Amino acid sequence: MTASGGGGGGTNDGAATNGGDRWDQLLTSYNVKQLLDSVDAFLFDCDGVIWRGDVLIDGVSETLDFLRSLGKKLVFVTNNSTKSRKQYSQKFHSLGIIVSEDEIFSSSFAAAMYLKVNNFSEEKKVYVIGGEGILDELKLAGYTGLGGPDDGKKTVELKPNCLFDHDKNVGAVVVGLDPNINYYKLQYGTLCIRENPGCLFIATNRDSVGHMTNLQEWPGAGCMVAAICGSTEKEPIVVGKPSTFMMNFLLQKFNISTSRMCMVGDRLDTDILFGQNAGCTTLLVLSGVTNASALEDPSRKIRPDYYTNKVSDLKRLFLNDSQQV
Repeated sequence: MTASGGGGGGTNDGAATNGGDRWDQLLTSYNVKQLLDSVDAFLFDCDGVIWRGDVLIDGVSETLDFLRSLGKKLVFVTNNSTKSRKQYSQKFHSLGIIVSEDEIFSSSFAAAMYLKVNNFSEEKKVYVIGGEGILDELKLAGYTGLGGPDDGKKTVELKPNCLFDHDKNVGAVVVGLDPNINYYKLQYGTLCIRENPGCLFIATNRDSVGHMTNLQEWPGAGCMVAAICGSTEKEPIVVGKPSTFMMNFLLQKFNISTSRMCMVGDRLDTDILFGQNAGCTTLLVLSGVTNASALEDPSRKIRPDYYTNKVSDLKRLFLNDSQQV
């Protein structure tokens, strides 16, 4: 099921795995116009779709410009919580793409907004196992964040009569991707959740791996979340994909029906499931976590409407179709 592009060959037109229904269609020059005509807004994941690490994937910039020229609304929905919306906007700019903060919905933002819409008291503090992105979004929402990178070099001494102290005013623990996770952070978060009455346990996402660099995958936030699940024996409130929590903000902001949206991502269990949960059309790209062999796995239950090699196929295939007419 390798996505070869299907520029004009009839053998790749239609459903790839199940004989003609809407699932798993290889994107081709024959059906790309149908997709574009049915969509007013494209929601893009970032890692593995727009870039890998700090390297832009070929053809992305030109394709985003092309979609904007067609009047399509573009939104970037990422589970990576290491950056705030402002920091993501700066990253886009550094890669030569102009994206405003209002077009970015990160899981760091979602964590702060979850607290806001649930009337979390600003007098309570939030302990963060994660990056600056979460702390920045918490601050913008009016909350005091503790932990984060500042606790990355702290250590513990496991010796007799050692009592680990923690802030009793922490009312929520937010866990996201944390390259500097350590035993100190695990103990701090565990104590807050287990001992502070009513303390919330919030996960930005549960991604198992991600393209933190352009050459390979690295452990994702799911590893950090799993550690706290193990020590607290509790399950988190997940605010990132595939939870539709972020979709509520998208709908309020852009007033576009989910039936006129297309979620573009590289993960079946987050991006594609997120789109399906919300009622969006879904497009899987094979430039990130999910490869062709995973797509061919007969045991998988999550199936995209369309799949292709990479985002730039949207423009390339459309232009191929226009030249054939």
